Amino acid sequence: MAEALVRFEGVRKAYGPKGAGYAVKQLDLAVQRGELLTLLGPSGSGKTTTLMMLAGFEQPSEGRILLEDRDIARLPPHKRGIGVVFQSYALFPHMSVAENVAFPLEVRGIPKADRAARVARALSMVRLEGFGERRPSQLSGGQQQRVALARAMVFEPPIVLLDEPLGALDKSLREEMQYEIRALHQRLGLTMMYVTHDQAEALTLSDRIAVFEGGLVRQLATPRRIYEAPANGFVAGFVGENNRLPGRVIESDGPMVRVALDCGPVVEARIVDTGGAGSRCFVAIRPERVAVAPVRADDLGEGALAARLTEAIFQGDHLRLRLSLGEGGELLAKRTVGGGPVPEIGAIAAVAWDANQALAFSA
Repeated sequence: MAEALVRFEGVRKAYGPKGAGYAVKQLDLAVQRGELLTLLGPSGSGKTTTLMMLAGFEQPSEGRILLEDRDIARLPPHKRGIGVVFQSYALFPHMSVAENVAFPLEVRGIPKADRAARVARALSMVRLEGFGERRPSQLSGGQQQRVALARAMVFEPPIVLLDEPLGALDKSLREEMQYEIRALHQRLGLTMMYVTHDQAEALTLSDRIAVFEGGLVRQLATPRRIYEAPANGFVAGFVGENNRLPGRVIESDGPMVRVALDCGPVVEARIVDTGGAGSRCFVAIRPERVAVAPVRADDLGEGALAARLTEAIFQGDHLRLRLSLGEGGELLAKRTVGGGPVPEIGAIAAVAWDANQALAFSA
């Protein structure tokens, strides 16, 4: 078990008059030394408040925040020694790149003779050697983001916090920066806490992901486990794309359950958190797990369902297929381009999936 660098213990954050509600309801969370932990969730879920409490810009209403076993919950930001990268970059426009990066060293009283070497090393880490004399306005968005990263790392903090740092970049540059941040983290062994609402970004970057909803962590796990084994219906619906097929439990047998879908068919799925026979539930199945093939209506294979293809959209490396299961049921599937024949629009198709990859949750 890795060593915990940061621990949130019983942390709650009230807001509004006389604690009308909680931005963070109950947080017990450990950040392991050397990991990149992403806080993922929709707006208002508590992820940014959690980051701001660690940075010192918000104070918890209850609980402790420990950094290397020292309670910092009541310390001001400048006494915590934590690096922070904001979405806006917050670079000083009147300063050069080198002066921006040197600023944290200056306020910490680092001698001028030492500052130049540290600044050069920090700019080298983010591949900006030779940019020290430029002003932020002379840089691209991605270069400004690297300057902000260099400034957050230059004083060698124990942890670097990143608050949706790529939100202002275009798609291609954002994806490039994701890989750069990941490589930087792995090369330097940095501990990072990263806030985003972008699920793909979280899956790309993280060692672990904490999925927030309503001020609570709904699941904390590796990206693969979050995606393939969501702990509850919220995580299943929020992380990645999922078909959500409502129905009613017929019976359960060990880890599996039989569900009568509202649109007619009966399917099997792996139980996550369903009730007993007769209880409402929904079956979740990822679109890429759904197999689709043209077939005659009277020639379905065992375990296959009849569906009608209503839409096929070309999306470069795959086709996005929309199918009707009848009685209002709808199913999405993804088919790799060149992955076999696709039914004509309006034609009957056979759809099937591995029951172990379908998950049943209480509705």
